[in-house]
Amino acid sequence: MGLKKIELSVGELALRAGIAPSAVRYYEEQGLIFARRTAGNQRRYHRAMLRRVAFIRASQTAGIPLAVIAEVLAELGDTESPSTAMWEAASTRWIDDLDHRIALLVKMRDMIGSCVGCGCLSLSACHLLNPGDELNRQGPGPRRLLED
Repeated sequence: MGLKKIELSVGELALRAGIAPSAVRYYEEQGLIFARRTAGNQRRYHRAMLRRVAFIRASQTAGIPLAVIAEVLAELGDTESPSTAMWEAASTRWIDDLDHRIALLVKMRDMIGSCVGCGCLSLSACHLLNPGDELNRQGPGPRRLLED
């Protein structure tokens, strides 16, 4: 049985991780993954970057911004990969934020159809959702979405 390859090129990492080579380079530019340079100035990524990319993609799928993902990955060394315990700790930190976003999306979903019935599409003139333009007195922005 052959030895496992310890380092991967940009193309190999991209192929094995299921992402574009440009995404590999972008993640490196953002400090999420690391590469060393060969004498010919080619990038070589430690195998641990495969798990990092999987961690990044799973986090992004959950709606976690790259800056927040970077905070978690900053705890690792350049050739370390995230562990199951690290994912559990990170996801626990992110649950409140995800719950808040889910609540906001549900509220948006529930509100978006409520105005379509009359067809006015004017919240300032809407006598049902904003009588007397009272939301304007509460301040700028999407007041109904900002309410707790």
